Amino acid sequence: MLSTLLLVSVVVVLALVFDFINGFHDTANAIATSISTRALSPRNAIIMAACLNFLGAISGTAVAKTIGKDIVNPALVTQPVIITALLAAIVWNLLTWYYGIPSSSSHALIGGLIGAVLVSNGFTVLKIAGLLKIITGLFLSPLFGLCIGFVIMNIFYSIFALMSPSKVNHYFRKLQMFSAALSAFSHGSNDAQKSMGIISMALFSAGYITDFHVPIWVMLACALAMGLGTSSGGWKIIRTMGGKIFKLEPINGFAADLSSSLVIYTASHFGAPVSTTHVVSSSIMGVGSAKRLSAVKWSLAQQIVMAWIITIPITACISGCLYYFLAHII
Repeated sequence: MLSTLLLVSVVVVLALVFDFINGFHDTANAIATSISTRALSPRNAIIMAACLNFLGAISGTAVAKTIGKDIVNPALVTQPVIITALLAAIVWNLLTWYYGIPSSSSHALIGGLIGAVLVSNGFTVLKIAGLLKIITGLFLSPLFGLCIGFVIMNIFYSIFALMSPSKVNHYFRKLQMFSAALSAFSHGSNDAQKSMGIISMALFSAGYITDFHVPIWVMLACALAMGLGTSSGGWKIIRTMGGKIFKLEPINGFAADLSSSLVIYTASHFGAPVSTTHVVSSSIMGVGSAKRLSAVKWSLAQQIVMAWIITIPITACISGCLYYFLAHII
């Protein structure tokens, strides 16, 4: 039998690795639009996103508490369950990054946790009310992103209809620096907290903290890991998000960033874990649809949606299988 301290240490390392991968996997969420419209150079965009991701990550813990307490009672979760959940999420994130598919790190982590819990303890230990709340948020948030992006872009078209396109894009190219920063901050406020919740769950179940909360060192470690991951880029997904869904102009990029930031930060405020990838992708689709439906490459959008749908069941299966084998070793 491995010691509890060693197992918790493994959880902490894997959670930080997940955060690092999440950083470069989801870097595109914050900076793809500003790079594709040349509002920011790739180097400056990545540095800015890394800093704002870090600041966003330490801005609160509401999402971390939702992940740590609302899926399953943390007192019933063992370290092998958390380890296999993280491994499944990491494997899926690396696969989708390799193929340039903007899938959801949130779906991957939640799916991994569900699969490992089901195999270890059965269906009855899952908190159905909390799980439904989380899944509802995950699937409704892209619809909000789509609708808000469509509305904001139509408002912009109405306001700036009499201005020349070159002048409009000149102004919005500068404004994109602000919207990209806002997007990076909101991304950190939601995504980094998921690993915080997982580490806090491990600490609580092992008895290292007596009440469920997120220690300061966990907040700082997760924020730093995400910031470092963001600084390493993620160019395959950036190319997909930045131009393959819809050819973006600066005004479109600003509208997409603003729409997604509003949805993501509102969700963070209420402790709802959402997929930043989903929200940003759907916001871009909404902005493109405001121009004309044919402007959006719906065939690519369908591939992205399919990846969204299959992520939870696939990562649940991976983590369930991993737990079955790991339980016989540890």
